[in-house]
Amino acid sequence: MNASQISRGAVTVGLLAAWAVHDLEEVATMARWSRTRVPALRERHPRVPDRVWRRLEAVDGREFATAVGVMGIVVAAAAADGYRTGGRSAFYQASLNGFGLHGLVHLAQAAATRGYTPGVVTSPLVVVPFTLWARGRLRHAGVLRPARARDAVTGLALAGAATAAAHAVSRRILRQASAR
Repeated sequence: MNASQISRGAVTVGLLAAWAVHDLEEVATMARWSRTRVPALRERHPRVPDRVWRRLEAVDGREFATAVGVMGIVVAAAAADGYRTGGRSAFYQASLNGFGLHGLVHLAQAAATRGYTPGVVTSPLVVVPFTLWARGRLRHAGVLRPARARDAVTGLALAGAATAAAHAVSRRILRQASAR
């Protein structure tokens, strides 16, 4: 295997590895965080719609872990498509951008809540650095698509839609499992 193959694998399959490290933090901390922090946040931010707080409190560890597994399928597909295309895939690059931008969202959430939020530790240590490194490697290889504001919106929209879909699929999987 030559250096470009190793780099291609690190850049593309590395997305899945970086995502896994990040989401392990979220799985390990989400249930406790939502039990202990949401009541205080609800009091501090009364303008946030009650349905948002109810939804956060309703996500149990099983649903969250299942949603993470579903999201893993999406990230694995993006990484595989990136590997297959040498990093040229629009799906892979949008996923990479969405991953990095969602790391910035975690930092903003922690700042807004003035405390720890699930995912905030690995965001500056793994998510953002990996994304910047991978984008740099893609740029160096001449395959990175030009960055435009529309691409940032698309990346965040992809991450948000995939997250919402993962939770919907998770709830359905768990409902079907409990009906058996």
